[in-house]
Amino acid sequence: MALDEFGLIERFFARGGAARADVVAGIGDDAALLRVPAGAELVAATDTLVAGVHFPADTAPEDIGHKALAVNLSDLAAMGAEPAWALLALTLPEADEEWLAAFARGFHALARRFGVALVGGDTTRGPLSITVQVLGRVPAGAALRRGGARPGDRVYVTGTLGDAALALEGLRGERRLARAALAALRRRLDRPEPRVAAGLALRGVATAAIDVSDGLLADVAHLAAAGGVAVTLWPESLPRSPEYLRAAPSAADWGAALTGGDDYELCFTLVPGMESALETLDCPATAIGVVEAGSGVHCRLGDGSEVHPARPGYTHFSGSTR
Repeated sequence: MALDEFGLIERFFARGGAARADVVAGIGDDAALLRVPAGAELVAATDTLVAGVHFPADTAPEDIGHKALAVNLSDLAAMGAEPAWALLALTLPEADEEWLAAFARGFHALARRFGVALVGGDTTRGPLSITVQVLGRVPAGAALRRGGARPGDRVYVTGTLGDAALALEGLRGERRLARAALAALRRRLDRPEPRVAAGLALRGVATAAIDVSDGLLADVAHLAAAGGVAVTLWPESLPRSPEYLRAAPSAADWGAALTGGDDYELCFTLVPGMESALETLDCPATAIGVVEAGSGVHCRLGDGSEVHPARPGYTHFSGSTR
């Protein structure tokens, strides 16, 4: 017998995430009832993933479940927030129980890792899309924001950039990649790692922060605009993984790292002299630029020349595709 909406929720989503004492009422009521401690501010973020736009059609459902939550946790990380709760709105063309079981495994596994309770949501029939809202907590006044960078600050990024963009180029046939290389790069596309611990460690240290989701150049432009400053990036300094360097061996092939999307790393700014704080992070961080007076984002090479990428990154409704 086919599952109805309520049977689907009960079987795959009513249990599986983290159990939290601050959930007064979760799945099963008309709305969730959550206890926020005194002295904390609530941080909320929402992202929608659409098949064929945010993930290739052949993506494994377990990876889709992981990514749907991970991209939202990345937003909390950029605010220095501790994740707590999530809501899931799932639109499905049909109630495929095998697909749902795998999707739920990916979602719940990541939720348990980060202490996130799934407390509500919705299911409906239609083209495949997933909307997740995450809620977290931060001590009052301690959240990281985009608007705090000042001239003289150094710009950093966690991890490495561009692997997911190279994977998409390989899947589209725009770049020839060996099967093993494509598989390694695609893991970064399908299984992004939200930098939650790094975000918590940067609270009270970074002057500004943003997560890199639509491409470094585009996201740094948001950081610059919010702070009323200019940023000069050093493309030759962008951190690239061994897999990236094997797939794009030319020293000048840093385009995917500069403008590709789906990295979900943190880009942040520090006052000079605060570099010792980087030792507290659970991942590498690389200096990639400097904040200056003015406006906009500039890309300057080691010889002093400027480069002007054809596109800054991904935006919906612009006619571009990921």
